[in-house]
Amino acid sequence: MSETSTSPIRRLRGRATGLAVTGTALVLAVPVPATAAAGTGAAADPVSVMKYTAKERKDALAYWTSARIKAVGKSVDLGPTGPKAKPYRGTAPKTVGRLFFVNSRGADTWCTATAVKSANRSAALTAAHCVRLGSSPGNTNTTMVFVPGYNKGKKPHGTFAVRAVATPRAWETDSTRDMAALVVDADKNGKKLTDVVGGQPIAFNRAVGGAVSALGYSATRPQLGEELLRCVGTAKKEHGMQAIPCDMTGGSSGGPWLADFDTTTGKGVLVSVNASLDALTPTKMYGEVLGATEKKVFDRAQNS
Repeated sequence: MSETSTSPIRRLRGRATGLAVTGTALVLAVPVPATAAAGTGAAADPVSVMKYTAKERKDALAYWTSARIKAVGKSVDLGPTGPKAKPYRGTAPKTVGRLFFVNSRGADTWCTATAVKSANRSAALTAAHCVRLGSSPGNTNTTMVFVPGYNKGKKPHGTFAVRAVATPRAWETDSTRDMAALVVDADKNGKKLTDVVGGQPIAFNRAVGGAVSALGYSATRPQLGEELLRCVGTAKKEHGMQAIPCDMTGGSSGGPWLADFDTTTGKGVLVSVNASLDALTPTKMYGEVLGATEKKVFDRAQNS
């Protein structure tokens, strides 16, 4: 669904909205540009791909120090954590983590992402608005790293630089189909992402319904992105998407919707990602229905 002034759905721009209001974010004078991947027949290609150079990835790892991560968590407060979002208390899902980046306005910020089973053992899913502005091809996010299993400053499974991003072309042109697939480098020890943390399986073309757990690092207090929050609800079709009761907000963007979720193992089946809210004071979370286009996006990432 396109974001317009009349839309009942509010996009979770990571923490971009809150950062713009508070003006307390760390700002880069000149954001490091990402290198767009040009391909033959790009106009007809349903998938848009963006790549980061080896230098950009090295710089991203150096940029996101523990001190900077701590600072970005304290730079905004989106209000109290709502009653529907609870601190996650099960076995920690190694696959879910914080996705740190510098947004297209030059501000430090974060979203949530999830390592998934993939052919290259290096893919993660998040929301498209976590990697680029919708309907604005030139406004892309940079300096991007994924920290799976993040909790209160701890990075138990290391940090992975993002080397490529795939989104639906529809997001780039029309702000629709809000999901993205990331491809990350191996860690400092040369190990691939899912060899380190495992991967959640993805269900494409799954009928909407059943119990879903949505996870995310919401920038609400007292957690302020330092702990994983969880909403549980029954998915229902609404506005061409799927919805569950949830009041997580910015920072939880891109977090997984897991069906058949087992809190004793931290495993489930990924059926969507946090994409939109119904209001500035939210009661519902929306996620895309993962269909043929989303499968093409994922395949482009997992086969790269």
